[in-house]
Amino acid sequence: MSINYAILGMLSFKPLTGYDLKKIMQDSSFMYWSGNNNQIYKALLELENGNLVKNEVYHQSGSPSKKVYTITDMGLAELKKWTQSIPEAFEIKNSFLIQLAWSDLLSNEELEQLLNQYEQEIEGRLFIEKKKAETSFFKHGRTSRENALWKLINENILMSYQSELEWVRKVKETLTNDADKVHKGLADTASISAKENEKMTYQIVEKNNQKYILLGSTGKPIQTEQDAMELLTICFENRIHLLLIHGERLSDDFLNLKTGIAGSVLQKFTMYSIKAAAILDEERTKGRFKEFLIESNKGNVFRSFSNSDDAENWLLTNNKL
Repeated sequence: MSINYAILGMLSFKPLTGYDLKKIMQDSSFMYWSGNNNQIYKALLELENGNLVKNEVYHQSGSPSKKVYTITDMGLAELKKWTQSIPEAFEIKNSFLIQLAWSDLLSNEELEQLLNQYEQEIEGRLFIEKKKAETSFFKHGRTSRENALWKLINENILMSYQSELEWVRKVKETLTNDADKVHKGLADTASISAKENEKMTYQIVEKNNQKYILLGSTGKPIQTEQDAMELLTICFENRIHLLLIHGERLSDDFLNLKTGIAGSVLQKFTMYSIKAAAILDEERTKGRFKEFLIESNKGNVFRSFSNSDDAENWLLTNNKL
């Protein structure tokens, strides 16, 4: 399918700038194009040359001029013609299935970890899709039927992730129940029990009509990427995107940038719209990690503080990512 039709569809709703189109695509779950400038403006040029869209430049006092695109009658006719064309069946492109196909190469523990990580990634995507639906461009249609169609599209996306979540849990259950039939089985009961005893302990704190997850000074530290995924799961389950972490819960491996754990954790926080504050002793922030914090403290995803009051104040202020 050409990106041109997606653009015609959005412009049929209302006039939009190139930036508006880019933002809608990037925020959408079913507009699968990257939405980069080259794609969008190349398509707009083609549509203009075909008299399917037109543009008007608006000059703004104190701001750059903006070019607003509008669909033409020819564009509407072309869009309607395309929506009547024979639909294509959806494609299955899931790289995890390829990983799983050769996962018999893994040890019992490695396979268990792979399945746990995938389960948590899907939980994260499902959480994000539910949040997207609340502010989506495709939330309020022009007619009751369009409203229903857009709602059903969103349900299709949510059902896809929910189905994938149920499937990976079935995989885990099947491998556990049929361990004797599996070439290498799963980790033995003692290993699983030990892991279950190492759950991340936390509290939910409510202040100023807001809630955040508190990782106190005692408990399982964040020392692997898997620990970070467990922490994200806690956020998803409680529908809370604010974290306050005592420095004792950040392991030496986290503070050692060579391990890559800190970078990976922050990447996931950014991906899943988690805002986190850490209370860190200055003696533990040295060398490259100190430089890392200087950069991180400029953003709105992860910052470090020397005391809990400052950390909490920042966490509860302007916390909509």
